Amino acid sequence: MTTPTHPLAPAAIAANDLAASPFGTFTPNAVQAAVISLAQRSRLKRGAFRPMLSRLVNLLRAGPVDVPYQGASFRFYHQASATERGALFNPDYNIEELDFLRAHTPVGGVFVDVGANVGTYAMPLARHVGESGKVIAIEPHPVTHARLSFNRAASGFTQVVLVAAAAGDADGELMIETDGDNLGASHIVSGERTGNAITVPSLRLQRILGDAGATHVDALKIDVEGYEDRVLTGFFQEAPSSLWPRAVVVEHLSRNEWLADCIADMRARGYAETGKTRSNTLLVKQ
Repeated sequence: MTTPTHPLAPAAIAANDLAASPFGTFTPNAVQAAVISLAQRSRLKRGAFRPMLSRLVNLLRAGPVDVPYQGASFRFYHQASATERGALFNPDYNIEELDFLRAHTPVGGVFVDVGANVGTYAMPLARHVGESGKVIAIEPHPVTHARLSFNRAASGFTQVVLVAAAAGDADGELMIETDGDNLGASHIVSGERTGNAITVPSLRLQRILGDAGATHVDALKIDVEGYEDRVLTGFFQEAPSSLWPRAVVVEHLSRNEWLADCIADMRARGYAETGKTRSNTLLVKQ
């Protein structure tokens, strides 16, 4: 699924042309491929080395790279996205969480990705559930959502439903602010608009599931930079238990920003914590 490398330097191509160029246009050149392969086979794939490697790959040819990851096709803009750097240089990026979600989602099942970013969870799970399954990928940031949409098309996964909105505690609007050094760390902000904030639609998770035609959820992953409690607590209060996911991955890195402990709330509702990684807590409905 590759095509010859684009004859022009990607830096000279307009941003919309990057998205319009078919997958394979930015296949790594020989030296880039050697650097990526070395990282993937060595300790260089660790997080501390990835920004340096990203700068090196960008010096060798500026712009994104088109590569496979976990059985899907991705265009990674690794220069300003920690998630895309991680998946580019580490073939086992978030592998414990991915294996947990795949173990609890059958072929033909339903997976929900709240804060889908560019799809490093959504696309591997789409491959896993197959054409008879469904993946609901929720991503509000317009730039990130466009990359997610490209990766879905490049992978040919028609079973992925994209939602261009933030999951929230009410239907309406929210403001999100972007970290210029890491697009994937965009987060919801309150109060007056800052120069870096944009307004995006907000929808309750229950409404998103209803609009997507989901009658049950096998597994759910949520990573919304400290807003996880607002999304989950309201959902569990309002949604019928038939919609409660059987398995959940919750990012806990920003739990100091929670207004309520959504993991404790889930335990009270019959979920058991079965594992924990550096970034995420894994829970299963008993």
